[in-house]
Amino acid sequence: MDEHDERGMTMTGVDPDRLDDQQLMKELETIHRTRHDTLLYGSNDALRAHNGRMAQLEGEYLRRNPRRFVSPGRTRDGARERAVGIDEVRSHRAPAGSRTPGEGGGQAGTPVGKWGPGRPGTTSGPGGA
Repeated sequence: MDEHDERGMTMTGVDPDRLDDQQLMKELETIHRTRHDTLLYGSNDALRAHNGRMAQLEGEYLRRNPRRFVSPGRTRDGARERAVGIDEVRSHRAPAGSRTPGEGGGQAGTPVGKWGPGRPGTTSGPGGA
């Protein structure tokens, strides 16, 4: 069996445990950058290969960095705190259709990001999270 074959599928790229730390980070950055397009426009085979490669690279990163910094906001407790903060913002939100200082134009309920300016009372958009 060829060293690059794994369960009948051809592995793409260098085996992650052969990459130095800088190369591993570059590979991770690249695969995360291409993830969205692969999900939206790639064939099932391309998505399967992408999933496999991402799992290999992320697994190697985690193996090398078992004590990496974990942001408190990225834990369950942090998510609960954010939910409490959102509820507080919602309870103090201006009525639908009204504008708050510094808020861009747009209708309440307009999607955020590249699809629109956002909704009153959210933290998205310019200056938001």
